[in-house]
Amino acid sequence: MRVPGRPPRARRPLSRRHGPAVLGVAIALLTSACGGGAGGSASAGTAPVPAGERAAVAAQRLAENTVVPLEGDPPAPELPVTVDSSDGRKVTVEDTSRILPLNGGIAEIVFTLGLGDRVVGRDVTATFEEAKDLPLVTRAHDVGAESVLSLHPTVVLADTDTGPSEAIGQIRDAGVPVVVLDPATRLQDVTTRTTRVAEALGVPSAGEALNTRMRKEIADARASVPEGSRPRVAFLYMRGSAAVYLLGGKGSGADSLIEAAGAVDAGVGSGLDKPFTPITSEGLVAAGPDVILMMTKGLDSVGGIEGLVEIPGIAQTPAGMDRRVVDLEDGVLLSFGPRTPLVIDILVDRLHGA
Repeated sequence: MRVPGRPPRARRPLSRRHGPAVLGVAIALLTSACGGGAGGSASAGTAPVPAGERAAVAAQRLAENTVVPLEGDPPAPELPVTVDSSDGRKVTVEDTSRILPLNGGIAEIVFTLGLGDRVVGRDVTATFEEAKDLPLVTRAHDVGAESVLSLHPTVVLADTDTGPSEAIGQIRDAGVPVVVLDPATRLQDVTTRTTRVAEALGVPSAGEALNTRMRKEIADARASVPEGSRPRVAFLYMRGSAAVYLLGGKGSGADSLIEAAGAVDAGVGSGLDKPFTPITSEGLVAAGPDVILMMTKGLDSVGGIEGLVEIPGIAQTPAGMDRRVVDLEDGVLLSFGPRTPLVIDILVDRLHGA
């Protein structure tokens, strides 16, 4: 990642509100409404599926930690193709039989396009089930050129944050095409990146189909936003063991998701024009969040909700007073990939929930 008030009410964490019975009913209703299609999109002409039911289905799908490929046979790449790389190069791809995505969100796109059986390795951020047994070619977030080349990839997909640059250079010097993409930090980047990945792999029509599916899923999720509800939501990035405590602002990535879910990013609303700013009591009080949004590992690293409210300033916010905290798994929340519509489904429900 570029990386005094009322006593608290007794409240269960919003991120764990749905029990098995509710989930079973939700799945049945949502499946009926969407005609059994992937992604939980409501059919044209039907009333929007309630946010709670959509969120229950989305939570189950995220718990399964799998991707949903496009329907039909896998696409057949039409090669060679020459595409623009975000580091200023033009790259020609002649063979996609051994694909190596060096970013978890990009890997999700490749698998969802139907090309997962061609993927030969993974980055540490590719945490979904289909990729978990693939060889790991990164240490922390740094790419090892030797590990990459040992897998004999015919094309490598990276983003501008992938490094070190020396490793990328070694891979290119070995004759492997490396297509670099811009990082995805906004909701609209999901479809842009999907288009670019599909073009680089010679399957542009599959990219168009996936984008059509995702746009409909996101639109259906946003249709469930309750009228008149505009909670202020603060995204906190924390790693307690490393003493990292940051408040998200403009460009954090979470700001785009919060807006899509019909809420207001509290950091942006308080004037933060950088993606992340060190947390201060004054900054938190100025942000005044009704809800706090975090990654699950970040929340765990500070001792859960009870540990979180011990951090100076948290307990003085409306969210801290009410223990209104929503957390989502690290590898999904800011992945900006094909599972992002599920994230919007969950946020629409949990950010607006009582």
